[in-house]
Amino acid sequence: MPVQRIDVLGVPVDILPPQEMEETLLGLLEKEGTKQIIFMTIWDLLRARRKNDYAQCVRDADLILPVSKSILRGARFLKRQVPVRYNPFNAVISILSVLEEHLQTLYILGGRKKTLMTAEKNVRSTFRSLQIVGRYVGYYPKTVEDDVIQAIKKSSPSLALISEGVREKDCWSYNRRERFSKSIFLYYHDAVGIFSERIRRVNEKTFERGNEIWSEIFKNPLKIVLIFPFLWYTILLVWHRLFKKS
Repeated sequence: MPVQRIDVLGVPVDILPPQEMEETLLGLLEKEGTKQIIFMTIWDLLRARRKNDYAQCVRDADLILPVSKSILRGARFLKRQVPVRYNPFNAVISILSVLEEHLQTLYILGGRKKTLMTAEKNVRSTFRSLQIVGRYVGYYPKTVEDDVIQAIKKSSPSLALISEGVREKDCWSYNRRERFSKSIFLYYHDAVGIFSERIRRVNEKTFERGNEIWSEIFKNPLKIVLIFPFLWYTILLVWHRLFKKS
């Protein structure tokens, strides 16, 4: 069953009920070529409205999962069908569980050496039937990038999980998609950090309430400036509701 796709302020967002995750992933694995899953925040959505590489990356993505409660509110305000919101880490766990059940493979790219090794060890101990076919640190020098690409291409993992230290983030795999074979790519900045227990996960209740931004501001007070793009998002929603046709 194809995933239903809506748009919020002209940006595509997918509606994927959790019970359809397994079927959707297996369908992606059967598709030829490079596939991509994107976790979308409200800030990503605003960035995807511009004319840039990220906007094209989003439009070509195979699965776009909203992680910000504001996106759901925006869809409801614009009278679109409201998508399911995903906690990124929980979604990664669900994806790895499906891959493990079907004896698939994983490649991890990101983090520092010690952190990456700890993360790999913990993933192996948790998902015992999931084969990790390779790993490489983030923050790598440009001179070794061809080696990283070749390693991923040769191992042809079911999923390449990309984390911190990869500058282009979602666009890294998209801009090099012709150089890979048959893999799904997913960027989640905190993946290696959380798996290595270096980064603490956002509290479930905090996430459910949509208050995770305040945790980020507490860690980095400079992020208080995010209130301005949030206000712009609100203005855009009102403008689209009043003047844009469905």
